[in-house]
Amino acid sequence: MTRWSPEQVEAIAPTPAALSAARPLTTVAKWGGLGADERAVWGSCRGSGAEPYDTWVDHVGVVSRCTCPSRRHPCKHVLALLLLWVHGEVPDVAAPSGVVTWLDARQVFDTRRVSDTENRPSTPASTTTTTTTGEGASDEVPSRDDAVEPDRDRARDERVERMFAGLTELDRWLDDRMRTGLADPALAKYSTWDDLAARLVDAQAGSLANRIRRLAGLVGASPDWHSDVLAELGLLHLLSQAGRRLGSLPGPLADAVATTVGWQVRQADVLGGVPDTDRWVVAARSDTREDRIEVRRHWLRGTASGRWALVLSFAAYRQSLDTSLTVGTAIDADLHRYPGPALRALVGERHGDPIEPARPPAVDVVAACGAVGTMLAAEPWLDRVPFTVTAAIADVGTGFALADEGGTLPLVAQGRSLATLLAVAGGGFVDVTCEWTSHGVVPLTVHLGDRSIDIGPRADDSFVSAA
Repeated sequence: MTRWSPEQVEAIAPTPAALSAARPLTTVAKWGGLGADERAVWGSCRGSGAEPYDTWVDHVGVVSRCTCPSRRHPCKHVLALLLLWVHGEVPDVAAPSGVVTWLDARQVFDTRRVSDTENRPSTPASTTTTTTTGEGASDEVPSRDDAVEPDRDRARDERVERMFAGLTELDRWLDDRMRTGLADPALAKYSTWDDLAARLVDAQAGSLANRIRRLAGLVGASPDWHSDVLAELGLLHLLSQAGRRLGSLPGPLADAVATTVGWQVRQADVLGGVPDTDRWVVAARSDTREDRIEVRRHWLRGTASGRWALVLSFAAYRQSLDTSLTVGTAIDADLHRYPGPALRALVGERHGDPIEPARPPAVDVVAACGAVGTMLAAEPWLDRVPFTVTAAIADVGTGFALADEGGTLPLVAQGRSLATLLAVAGGGFVDVTCEWTSHGVVPLTVHLGDRSIDIGPRADDSFVSAA
């Protein structure tokens, strides 16, 4: 068996920083199950997750596999394992069954690819690269996509396995919470939630990790926090169960569950879909801060379709958010929606300048509740649902609410937003675009005859319940 040199390991590192990150891991104590043979080197590195990262390297075919969530290939674990092997700290032993199966699959794939290339009757010019090796001679080299696509499929399969394992662990954690009860003092410790969130990040279920971190803030936050936490735990159980059954769910529902769990969809893939072309009224804006990231939500309503769409933008703390959409205007544009019935979309090509003033149609309180209920029935895990209602602002004793003859909707408002809403309404009926949340209704925009007033929350604002 011919070992590599340190220079060869450095040559495959994606960046110098990746190699620097690998060096602290070149300690045998951090690894388990180390071994190598004439074809591969393998081991399990103890990381931040509950389970170690299984790392395998085919040092002949120069192909690697690691269960860590890193987007760099090769990752720091692969580089550290190779450095250990180069310096003779990995014993020569027989390969375990998992490594043998992986190597056999790689060999079958390589054989099929060579066979397909040799037996291919004709190859379009767009999928081959021709290199001239002599007079009148040329070699056809398979395109980059031919080699990369199986790697993408393998990476996707590995990510599905990690996500499935993370959802299984989440369900076990939820069972433990139900057995110990919500009076368990451990719930008051952020480490109880942060440890689970970190494991979900490792499993590439980032959206669920964010829900866990937000859930930690509900413990002890109000007199009825037990019911709030229990309801959110129920939704997490629903998502963990649905996420483990994606293959048996209808297509749109499966897409919605996968996106909610944390499956990332590339913007290029979304923009490559069929556009939803309409005149879109920019009905409202809402800013929040989530884990030191500022998130801006723009709610758009289609004039012809009547459908809502959510456009998100993100910025690090104190950096600028998207200002290309102005509340109270309309744009003729192509919107590209994310998979499933989700509201999220990307703005594609715009057809002309913004139109102002513009306002979405409004309904009464009963119709607004019906519309919100319809959306929640399709996706019960939604945190926010938009609607526009015509109502007055009523003092219901315990706070303020949007009210008409059909009913009331309790408000959750900031001091500035509530004061502006009361001043503009002046005791009469106004059109208001709001977000429904499980804690109450958040007013975002007041629509007047000649303009719209943006009263949505800013990331630096603190919510004050008026319900």
